[in-house]
Amino acid sequence: MHVTPATARISSSALRHNIQTIKQKAPHSKVIAVVKANAYGHGVEFVSSAIEKDVDCFGVARLSEALKLRSNGITKPILLLEGFFDENDLAVIAVNNIETVVHNQEQLDALQRATLPNPIKVWLKIDTGMHRLGVNLAQVDKFYQALKNCPNVQPNIRFMSHFSRADERQSNYTNLQLERFLSAVNQRGERSIAASGGILFWQNSHLEWIRPGIIMYGISPDNNPDSVQDLAPVMSLISSLIAIRPLKKGEPVGYGGAWQSAKDTNIGIVAIGYGDGYPRDMPTGTPVLINGRRVPVVGRVSMDMLAVDLGAESQDSVGDEVVLWGNGLPIEEIAEKSGLLTYELITKLTPRVLTEYVD
Repeated sequence: MHVTPATARISSSALRHNIQTIKQKAPHSKVIAVVKANAYGHGVEFVSSAIEKDVDCFGVARLSEALKLRSNGITKPILLLEGFFDENDLAVIAVNNIETVVHNQEQLDALQRATLPNPIKVWLKIDTGMHRLGVNLAQVDKFYQALKNCPNVQPNIRFMSHFSRADERQSNYTNLQLERFLSAVNQRGERSIAASGGILFWQNSHLEWIRPGIIMYGISPDNNPDSVQDLAPVMSLISSLIAIRPLKKGEPVGYGGAWQSAKDTNIGIVAIGYGDGYPRDMPTGTPVLINGRRVPVVGRVSMDMLAVDLGAESQDSVGDEVVLWGNGLPIEEIAEKSGLLTYELITKLTPRVLTEYVD
């Protein structure tokens, strides 16, 4: 008997396929590959090394993430998508050839005060309607001139904004944001506004730079697997059956007796639970894939295990592989069942989950 515990199987060939497909969708744009949050749970060292030659820049949320890339030998540009949090970090940013977003007055002031070994490449972030980060439209000219005149800032400032409703294809709000962005920048530099939703659904937003995030990993930003039919899931979350037990009609399974079998059946116990990041409140009926067929999760998910209804005629064996999502079972479907976003599912996996890199 060989049992594989909870494991995220990550495919480099799927990852590279997705990058090439994304580049075909926006053939005139440079690519900022977004690898924040440990490359959306896929392993930032592996992902960045696998695709460095295929992309133009990497996007991260924290300086610690950027330095991790540099320590892993990544030499391509790295962009801090939220900018810097402490003006003492500016020297580190300059020395490590890291680019930064500027989105508020405090960051501008810090840049103007700093004494740096060399100027930094800056992207001015503009709030076009997300109302999260970015300078107001009325402040763009002021910030642009200040950055242009700052000796700590490299010439040829770039511009960025972010869509808030790109996954809503019937809404005109995305076009409104794009119009605001184009008008505010007014041809003064290279631009980026399209992240995953913009890349897939709004071709007119493919400017000089695009920023693929979730779609790079073969997952749809609108929870619809049909939106990414030409992309491949990079992660398959797998585990194994560790026990198979007969269960009589009317008998409960798991804590609280939340589920009782309507018939005689066989129950499979799978070595994964909320201690691995699989949601505790995943509803009964959520599918997993065993030996090519879908079987439902039943009862409450435990910390280390969950139960599935294999059926009375099952021929499964202890040690058989169980796919929780990935190849053959779209994560979008699991997200819909759970009420969570796909982003949450892949980034909440815990360090206990093993990682297996293939291809």
